Amino acid sequence: MGIVALILIAVFILLLVMNVPIAVAIALASFFAVLAEGIDPSTVIAAKMANGVNSFALLAIPFFILSGHLMGRGGMARRLIDFAGTLVGFLPGGLAYVNTLTCMLFGSISGSAAAAVSSVGGFMIPEMNRKGYNKEFNVAVTTTAATTGLLIPPSNIMIVYSVAAGSVSIAAMFMAGVIPGILTGLFIMLVCGYFAFKYKYECEARSSFVDILRSFGHAALTLLLIIIVIGGILGGIFTATEAAAIAVVYSFLLSVVVYREIPMKDLPQILLDTGITTAVVMLLIGASSGMSWIMTMANIPQTVSAALLGLSDNPIVILLTINVLLMFVGTFMDMTPAVLIFTPIFLPVVMSLGMHPVHFGIMLIANLCIGLCTPPVGTCLFIGCGVGKTTIAKVTATLLPFFGAMIAALMVITYIPATSLWLPVKTKQLKADDVAKCEFMQGNATPADAAAE
Repeated sequence: MGIVALILIAVFILLLVMNVPIAVAIALASFFAVLAEGIDPSTVIAAKMANGVNSFALLAIPFFILSGHLMGRGGMARRLIDFAGTLVGFLPGGLAYVNTLTCMLFGSISGSAAAAVSSVGGFMIPEMNRKGYNKEFNVAVTTTAATTGLLIPPSNIMIVYSVAAGSVSIAAMFMAGVIPGILTGLFIMLVCGYFAFKYKYECEARSSFVDILRSFGHAALTLLLIIIVIGGILGGIFTATEAAAIAVVYSFLLSVVVYREIPMKDLPQILLDTGITTAVVMLLIGASSGMSWIMTMANIPQTVSAALLGLSDNPIVILLTINVLLMFVGTFMDMTPAVLIFTPIFLPVVMSLGMHPVHFGIMLIANLCIGLCTPPVGTCLFIGCGVGKTTIAKVTATLLPFFGAMIAALMVITYIPATSLWLPVKTKQLKADDVAKCEFMQGNATPADAAAE
C-alpha cells in the first residue's frame, strides 16, 4: 500500500481518536493525502465535495428529513402506538411488542431511526417504566427496534447507497428492504418474548375487533403515507425525489391542518432543524465523496479486494469477514460516510462472488444499523438513554441479546438472497433474468469462477 493510502488512514484514525467530528476528520485526512500526492488540495477537495452532493437523487433527503420532523411532532406516533397496542398488546410483555411494532411503523413512515427513538420512546419508555418493566430493557427495545425503519422504505440511507453504488435503482432498494426490515423486527420480538417470560411481564387487556377497527381508523391517514409514497414510486407515477416532496405536503396537511398538533408558529423552528440536519448530512456526503476519490486514486479498493479474494475461495468466509469489518467500522463511524466510503471498496468484491448490488446494499445497511446502537457513535443509543434517563453502561448488558437478534437477522439477510431480491422481482423493480445470473450462494460459483467469467 502506497504512502498516500497510509497517510489517509493514519490521519483519519488519529483525528477520530482525538474526537474530531467525523466530517472534519474525513475532509482533513483527504486534504493531507492529496497533498502527499503532490496535488493542490485546496481546489481538488472542494471540487470533489461539490460534485459529491451534486446529484438529483440526493434532493429527496432534505424532503424526507422535513417530513420526518413534521411526523415526529404531529401526533402520528401516538396514533400508531394505539393501533399497535390493539394488535399485540394482549401478549405477555405486550408493551414491548407494541414498542417494537410502533418503531417499525413509525420508522418506515419517517425514514429516521433517531426520530423513531425520540417520538415513540418519548411515550413508550415512560409508560413501560410505569407498568413495572425494567428501565434498561425499555431503552434497549426502543433503541434496536427503531433501526428497522432504515430498512423498511422509504429510507434516506438507501438513497445514499444508490448514489454511491452508481446504477442501483432506488425503487428496487425500497422494495428490497421490506422483508429484511420485518425479519429484523421479528427477531427483536423474539428477544422481547424471552425477557417477558423470564421476568413474567403482564399482558394488556385484549382488544375487541371494534377497538382494532377504531384504532386503525385513527391511524389510517398516517399509514396511508406509506401507500402513497411506495405505491406512487412502484406505479411510475413519480420518482423517489418527487415522492419525498409529496410526503412533505401530506405530512404538513396531516400535522397542521387535520390533527392540528403543530401550530403555525412552530414551523420556522422545524424548518431550521431540518436545515441543520440536512447540512450535516450533505457535509458528510461531500467529505466522503472526496475521500472516496483519493482512495480510488491510491488503489485502496483494489488492494482490499485482492486481499479479501486471496483470503479464501469460500463466499461464506469472505462475506463473514466483510460483515465483521463493517460491524467494527459501524461502532465509530456514522452510517452515511460508512456507506459512501465502503461501498466502492466492498461492492466489486461481492459482485465478483455473484452477489447482486441490491442484495449487498441491504446487507450493508442492516449491518450498519447495529452500529447505531453501540458506543461510541451509537446515535440511537444516546437518544434512547437520554429519553429513558439512564446510562449506556447500565443498558449495555441488556442490549447484548438484542445485538444477537440483529446479528442473526443479518446472517439470514446475507446468506439468503431471496430475503432481499424476491420482492423487487415480484414488483418488477428488478428483472428476474438479471437476478438469476447472480450465482451467489447457489453452490456453484467461487471468486475464481466469477473472475474467469
